[in-house]
Amino acid sequence: MDMTLPSMTLVLGGAASGKSDYAERLVCAARRPMVYIATAMAHDDEMSDKISRHQVRRGSGWRTVEAPTDVVSALAGVSAEEVVLLDCATMWLSNHMFSDMDVEAAERLLINAISDCPAPVVVVSNEVGAGIVPENALARRFRQAQGELNQRLAARSDLVLTVMAGLPLALKGTLPKGAP
Repeated sequence: MDMTLPSMTLVLGGAASGKSDYAERLVCAARRPMVYIATAMAHDDEMSDKISRHQVRRGSGWRTVEAPTDVVSALAGVSAEEVVLLDCATMWLSNHMFSDMDVEAAERLLINAISDCPAPVVVVSNEVGAGIVPENALARRFRQAQGELNQRLAARSDLVLTVMAGLPLALKGTLPKGAP
């Protein structure tokens, strides 16, 4: 029996918490054609390696759409038969902030596009507010914006999970029957 995902799921976690891996397994369990919307850009060797590790772990069977900032267009190309993994909202936000784009307007468009998507969407995002107060103004502004984005995504989501040490904990809603 295939697992049914709600229309919008948010998977939160800290760095290296296992959130992307868990979100991938959640999407795979839906047993539908899978779309991976990638927001990361390889600006250096470390990020290139991380992207490669994610690609290898996912394996084949995914239709990948590179959308560092234009997730709205990527979501517009999804059919109701598919399931979407957006990985991740944190990179999407940083891409907008570093490009001096209107983050508030882009955020509204993003959330509406996720809500309007005919397929279930699983969004991965970092929880960045649990650490120390950043030393510089840009990092503090990013932490604030990320926290606010996560709150807005959570408000619109049917299911919100946090992942720590690879283990999911439902914060809102209930894990679907058959979830990994």
